Amino acid sequence: MRIAYVVGSTVSTIKDELLRGTKLLIVREATVTGEVVGEPFIAVDGVGAGSGELVLVAEGSAARQTRTTRDAPVDATIVGIIDSLEVDGTFTFRKG
Repeated sequence: MRIAYVVGSTVSTIKDELLRGTKLLIVREATVTGEVVGEPFIAVDGVGAGSGELVLVAEGSAARQTRTTRDAPVDATIVGIIDSLEVDGTFTFRKG
């Protein structure tokens, strides 16, 4: 899994039948200190995440193991919204 920030959303009215009714969000990987890195990518929202939230993203075959994405053609699924991150005894993120 990767840590990522939700940076936007996308709308696709024509898509694979197994993706109908899903929310597609634009995310960017983040470090444990909250620094945004890498290129943006699309992830199916499986938990009701919103813009600006720090999330957990499952990728590859794991991304297709949720109720929302089972057998769907997806490479990334948001599977959790992060409340806090603690690294080496120090909190580097707390949801405000």
